Amino acid sequence: MTNDSKAGGSLDTLEIGRLMELLPHRYPFLLVDRIVDIDGDQSARGIKNVTANEPQFTGHFPENPIMPGVLIVEGMAQTAGAVCAAVHFDGEPKLVYFMTIDNAKFRKTVLPGDRLEYVIEKLKQRRNIFKYACRAEVDGELVAEAEIGAMMVARDG
Repeated sequence: MTNDSKAGGSLDTLEIGRLMELLPHRYPFLLVDRIVDIDGDQSARGIKNVTANEPQFTGHFPENPIMPGVLIVEGMAQTAGAVCAAVHFDGEPKLVYFMTIDNAKFRKTVLPGDRLEYVIEKLKQRRNIFKYACRAEVDGELVAEAEIGAMMVARDG
């Protein structure tokens, strides 16, 4: 079930169509397919189905393709950004700018065929600045983690 955002309202799921309304990213740089388990802007779980035909695998260890860590971090940031933009939507489109990456750690490789899940939890908010603790998991196992800071602003024209 999908619920649209209302100012201060709750969401169940953000499907790909709504994600494309909330985020400016497009293929090949849209790195989250769906967001579920949304609890306001407090927490959520983003889903990315990793497939072998994605362009990064032609150049990132082509004989042994692995998902680049920087793209995993970007997927975590996109999940947090989409949730913030949806929950704080007040009729005015928003952009969420990625500001900081702290304490990033990469634990295991992510391969084509994996279902990558981005688990985000809000640590704090000051006005339009947000900080999230993020984990990336495959089959419940931690593959990466980071703290991500972002700033939300009105989208220009």
